[in-house]
Amino acid sequence: MEKKTNIDTFGAVALTSFAFLLAFNQVVIKVTNGGLQPVFFAGLRSAGAVICVYAYMRWRGIGLDWTKGTKRWGFLVGGIFAFEFLCLFIALDLTTVGRSGVIFYSMPLWMAILAHWFVPSDRMTGHKALGLAFALCGVAWAILSRDSGTANIWGDLAALGAAIGWAVTALLAKASPLSKVRPEMQLIWQIGISAPVLLIASLFFGDLICDLAPIHLWGLAFQIVVVVSAGFVFWLWLLSIYPASGVASFSFLSPVLSVALGWLLLGEDVGPNLIGALVLVAVGIVLINRPPTSRKTSVAPSDLT
Repeated sequence: MEKKTNIDTFGAVALTSFAFLLAFNQVVIKVTNGGLQPVFFAGLRSAGAVICVYAYMRWRGIGLDWTKGTKRWGFLVGGIFAFEFLCLFIALDLTTVGRSGVIFYSMPLWMAILAHWFVPSDRMTGHKALGLAFALCGVAWAILSRDSGTANIWGDLAALGAAIGWAVTALLAKASPLSKVRPEMQLIWQIGISAPVLLIASLFFGDLICDLAPIHLWGLAFQIVVVVSAGFVFWLWLLSIYPASGVASFSFLSPVLSVALGWLLLGEDVGPNLIGALVLVAVGIVLINRPPTSRKTSVAPSDLT
């Protein structure tokens, strides 16, 4: 498929579907946490994904790329990736899918802050600053409100740690020497380093297996094959076709859908405080991702990747 200059009908449907997958992913993690210790579950997911992604690379004829100067960054990004998912899986064990979704998918907020300081070409603008204000208020509202019986401050803070970890991982992929290697190789670094780190860390978080049932094994398989492997490849393909700014603008759907699926599938409470926080975060993400309207010159393809 040829490159597009804007999001067409197919792109809108595909990006909405991907946002739905990310939201449903949180439901799957929460359910599977019932049979597998969260940190152990995260480690198994990374380990299984290494096999799937490597098999995909072999099938496509993509070799492992150990470009000089990228190894230490690969270990660093893998460690941060491990921290991100340790926090996320613990968060979904302690708090609701809706609350976790609102906080975790505030990632563009933290990415915008970090990019302002570390990426010269991605400075803060007026509408980004306004978006940051909205999103910060929404995250603070979500964490400080206690209108859900299953709300847990430690779970909320773990979701916040995961969001910040995600932002740092994305920044390293964009601004470090890792940007020289293919995205598949970046993913290999992330899951390849995080797998042993998470599996070793899981030994300090209690029993590894409890009340294991077929649904938990199906959840693990779904995470490995659909979310981490196929989902990532699909995301890369969308980024290769559509403008990055247009793709990013759909990220506001993930927290909205997380709240909806938590309520629909798990019967979670959705009180006025959570809805208010969700609206502020979604508005903030839209403003942060909105491309500048004052630029008259066209954007080079290299600026969109």
